[in-house]
Amino acid sequence: MAKTKYTWEKRQKELAKKKKKEEKLKRKQAKKEGQSETPLTEDLLE
Repeated sequence: MAKTKYTWEKRQKELAKKKKKEEKLKRKQAKKEGQSETPLTEDLLE
């Protein structure tokens, strides 16, 4: 079996880490937007 190049493996790990970080940031932003809308709707119901 041929060895894979270390730089290619390292790059793949970096890309995976970057993708995971971006997804986490998107989830945080979506959660923050959802929370900011919730108090407004609760005030209208009261």
